[in-house]
Amino acid sequence: MGEEVSASGGLVATVRNHVHEHRDGMVVDLAFALCWVTVVTILFDVLQGPEWAYQLCLLSGVIAYFGFFASLSVAKQGQ
Repeated sequence: MGEEVSASGGLVATVRNHVHEHRDGMVVDLAFALCWVTVVTILFDVLQGPEWAYQLCLLSGVIAYFGFFASLSVAKQGQ
């Protein structure tokens, strides 16, 4: 990794290039994460569920993320 970092101009340049290349994807990922955490937090504030269930629902966001974008990809291929 050290050679890759120094060859492209340093760690900051590597991070900058990565963000530049994946900007749209990162924004979508962030929006999904914010929406998921907001919905789960509001739901558990209203229902007063146990802490372990809250943490489990937050963790299930990872599965929901991959499921959502996999189904979105299949739907786009079907058109």
